[in-house]
Amino acid sequence: MATLETPILVVGGGPAGLTTAAALARYGIGHVLVNKYEGTAHTPRAHIVNQRTVEIMRHLGCEDALLAVATPQELMRHNLWVTSLTGREVARLDAWGTGPERAADYLASSPSPMANCPQTVFEPMLFEAAREFGSDLRFGHEFLGYERDGDAFMSTVRVRRTGEEISIRSRHLVGADGARSKVLGLAGLHLEGRTAISHAVNIWFRADLSNYLAERPGVLTWFVDSGERRDNQLLTLICHKPFREFVLVCRYDPGLEDISGWDFDKVRPLVEAAVGAPVPDLELLGVAGWQVNGLVAPRYSANGVHCMGDAVHRHPPTNGLGLNMSVADGFNLAWKLALVERGLAGAGLLDTYSSERQPVGAAGVGRALQSAREAGRFGRDEANDPALTESLRIANFQFNAHGVELGYCYDSGAVVHDDSTYAENPRDPVLYHHPTTRPGARVAHAWLERDGVALSSLDLVDGLSFALLIGSNGEEWINAAAEVTRTLGVEVSPFRIGPGGVLDPNGDWARVREVDESGCVLVRPDRHVAWRSLSLADNPRDSLLQAMRAILSR
Repeated sequence: MATLETPILVVGGGPAGLTTAAALARYGIGHVLVNKYEGTAHTPRAHIVNQRTVEIMRHLGCEDALLAVATPQELMRHNLWVTSLTGREVARLDAWGTGPERAADYLASSPSPMANCPQTVFEPMLFEAAREFGSDLRFGHEFLGYERDGDAFMSTVRVRRTGEEISIRSRHLVGADGARSKVLGLAGLHLEGRTAISHAVNIWFRADLSNYLAERPGVLTWFVDSGERRDNQLLTLICHKPFREFVLVCRYDPGLEDISGWDFDKVRPLVEAAVGAPVPDLELLGVAGWQVNGLVAPRYSANGVHCMGDAVHRHPPTNGLGLNMSVADGFNLAWKLALVERGLAGAGLLDTYSSERQPVGAAGVGRALQSAREAGRFGRDEANDPALTESLRIANFQFNAHGVELGYCYDSGAVVHDDSTYAENPRDPVLYHHPTTRPGARVAHAWLERDGVALSSLDLVDGLSFALLIGSNGEEWINAAAEVTRTLGVEVSPFRIGPGGVLDPNGDWARVREVDESGCVLVRPDRHVAWRSLSLADNPRDSLLQAMRAILSR
């Protein structure tokens, strides 16, 4: 067999694997990504892209590319509960931070909007970006297994088009190979939870439904039993491309039905039952079955192998967390791999990947399962149903769960806590994001200004550098950052926020920084806070150096 050598082998070309590859390319770290299939996703699958994921695309340099192909946030507004599109509208909810009660929260919390972008669109966008950045992407290459060779991995890959097998030698192995992950089992990792909780089928189709939806645009329409409709299979209509491309989700029993036989004649009555009228221009694009699982791996890493995405967390689509958690998995691991590969961090930094991301995955699976159970509160269409108001209130925890999307906080060796008592979120932590500079949290967003150009506090981080955000009385931190950079070889870039530095024209940063003018906030390459000093330390250089050594496992 031919042998290929690379520092990092990424197995799987979905959102997690492509994010990892794109980030590694941006950091200038050699890698190879192999994917079993010749192309990216062939069915829409996940589609909700929350603000954190759009931010990550921003950090990678492809936010504009994403927003150019995605459905904008304003067209995600209306969640509907109907008997059919032409029938009675039972309820409506402003979703994804688009309504007047929540829009300000979302706008104030991030420089980036939410979007709706099915995997059939998201993955090609990210593939092209990663390739442009310099990733070595090898689709149609099936990972067969690996063996250890000292500190290296010797992986065998088959080129499916020719049958040729090649050996890839790498120092690191990343398993982003989805729900049927081969890497996960070979690494001795496993999943815990429940499988086959329920079953559904996606009917992917094109049709012009603008007459029914253009005046109440949104992503999700839920079907409520009117007591008149004979078909009780209908669950949800997902609008992927307003208002011409959709997925109709129906329940089915795999013990009673074989969906491989679902053709145009089978699905037309279902689509027309959802619409409540004939659909003359219907075009069937695909039918795919799936099952609801509630699974998470207790550990994401073992023996130098790191798994991510659907390989380690699987759950219902409620809350729209799957794609977003997968992207964040890849972004978390990539900067750590890069610093270790450059010899700038100890191997212990890689241990923090699992300890940081696994609790987020477990919480996401739990939240999605809870939302799936709560979705059943919408029952039959009954006039003056006293439970309707309560059902809509609870639905907010699925469709406006801003705290879940942005508010997760890491606790690991790559985070150095301070002695202060962290302020609790004064509002519901599921619904509301609380901006903070608490170590482990994503650094609070604030609009700043440099050379007449607006930028976010998140934008001050560049590549593999750490950003040190200081106030007008923080001159000694500037000298400390320069000395620590020389000592460790890792760039610590100081930014004075205030007069004479990056401007805080509206006082946004002053309101969220939680340190005084002589303190500082140290931000990691993934924009999470690594450490902070509430005021000027007795010895700024030693304090910063000690924190950086701990974070980098040096």
